[in-house]
Amino acid sequence: MSLNNKVGFISLGCPKNLVDSQNIITKLLVDGYSVSPSYEDSDLVIINTCGFIDSSIDESMDTIGETLEKCSKVIVTGCLGPRPDFIRDYFPQVLGITGPHSADAVMDLVHKFLPIPGCRNPKRVPKGGVLLTPSHYAYLKISEGCSHRCSFCIIPQIRGDLNTFNGDSLIETASHYKDRGVKELLVVAQDTTAYGQDLGYPGFKGHERGDLYALTEELSKLGLWLRVHYAYPYPHVYKLIEQMAEGKVLPYMDVPMQHVNSRILKLMKRPGNHEKNLETIAKWRSICPELTIRSTFIVGFPGETESEFEELLDFIKEARLDRVGCFTYSPVHGAHANDLPDQIPEEVKQERLDRFMLVQQQISKEKLAAKVNTIEDVIIDTATPTEIIGRTKGDAPDIDGIVRLKNKPLNIIGPGSIVKAKITASDEYDLWGEII
Repeated sequence: MSLNNKVGFISLGCPKNLVDSQNIITKLLVDGYSVSPSYEDSDLVIINTCGFIDSSIDESMDTIGETLEKCSKVIVTGCLGPRPDFIRDYFPQVLGITGPHSADAVMDLVHKFLPIPGCRNPKRVPKGGVLLTPSHYAYLKISEGCSHRCSFCIIPQIRGDLNTFNGDSLIETASHYKDRGVKELLVVAQDTTAYGQDLGYPGFKGHERGDLYALTEELSKLGLWLRVHYAYPYPHVYKLIEQMAEGKVLPYMDVPMQHVNSRILKLMKRPGNHEKNLETIAKWRSICPELTIRSTFIVGFPGETESEFEELLDFIKEARLDRVGCFTYSPVHGAHANDLPDQIPEEVKQERLDRFMLVQQQISKEKLAAKVNTIEDVIIDTATPTEIIGRTKGDAPDIDGIVRLKNKPLNIIGPGSIVKAKITASDEYDLWGEII
């Protein structure tokens, strides 16, 4: 064993998990440990797992096994943590297992198996803590858990019911991020639009009702690009759309609809239906015409008939959403949907996915083609001597499209710069342009 108290840290899963990883690494650095993004030459390794669907469980288990071959001291945390027996059946030598959002419990295990190198020193990390994102954008997780009981999802079993974070603290953290050069703030939670619901919407910063819209109102005063993810289609969401129309929040609505057929949605324990969703989308667009709408859908849900799938296709053609993800239904350990009758064969699921994406690809191609010759604000993610890559207000990092811009020799443009660009070309998912 080396004497540098080096902790390897591997983070898997979604942005919400990434925030948990940031919190743990912040505590490690404050305690004086050195941290590496690899198990190589580490004295102890922490793996923040994802355990939502089969493929993510497989990735987490493979990572644990691979790491144990290189390092004998491994701590497992994250979404696979609530299944300790499952993990220990394969890897009994794991030192300890915790669930998600449990930085203090992880640190207790680290202290047990790897002595604290020296005195704690909060000044070892910048205000707001460690960021694992590029320096110009950051995720702000505003709550933990979820109080919905969708039949295909086990988030409440993994992360518990909704637990809203203090509004004043969130605004303070966001302010620290701005001071460090962050230009884009991405608000995340399992359901951002439920913010404050569990606490009865306690007021803060002069707002009597401390809901999402009070939080975004305050965050907007920082002057950053403010993007909200994972919104639930409550009737009151139009308030967020109004803030988008006023320029306080980016005109980008991320609202996972999952399906539109009434019977399938009832089986999913989800709200909405075909016509209601179309009406909602029309209202949003009337309030904020420049709105970009992102959604995700599940095909091949147990019992989904061909006609119910075709209803979903019809909706996609009518709604003409801007950004769409689609997944085949995958059984999740502990989800109620596993027990539903009429499970769909894998080949049928895949065939429906292919048909769905073919339709949406054409819609995306047409919508992006309409942007040619327009002027867009673009935030820069990477820059080389020959090419600059960025995103419009309608594109979130890692999940949406990009804008490829020609660089000019005299341009000194780095990540985080926001430029005006004329769009010159497009394809199904990306744009090309020139800096004005």
